[in-house]
Amino acid sequence: MSAEAHNEHAVTHDDHHGDDHDHGTYRSYLIGFALSVVLTAIPFWLVMAGVLAPQLTGLIITAFAVVQIVVHMIFFLHMNHRSEGGWNMLALIFTLVIVVIAVAGSVWVMYHLNTNMMPVHDMQGMG
Repeated sequence: MSAEAHNEHAVTHDDHHGDDHDHGTYRSYLIGFALSVVLTAIPFWLVMAGVLAPQLTGLIITAFAVVQIVVHMIFFLHMNHRSEGGWNMLALIFTLVIVVIAVAGSVWVMYHLNTNMMPVHDMQGMG
């Protein structure tokens, strides 16, 4: 293969990746990493210090987890409205809708099964 053909192949190979993909910069990776560390350290401290009620701590940890998912999607997976022509965002929205339907339906079914269960009889008085 001649040097000219090799250079042409290298140029077309580089063009294959295109400019429409946001691969991130060193700075954006550092920002994502710092946010991830903070979003992990705060809930860890809340649990280890025991400064709040367990229910409130659980809600705060859940909120931090959701924020951390968004941070990972933006800074590490490079998901935005421009990536892949918007198909990534559409797939994410579809997935979230399906997950919400599945979780809400499961909780609804479990609640109604628990509510409509037959009462437990006291077996000690039957002897």
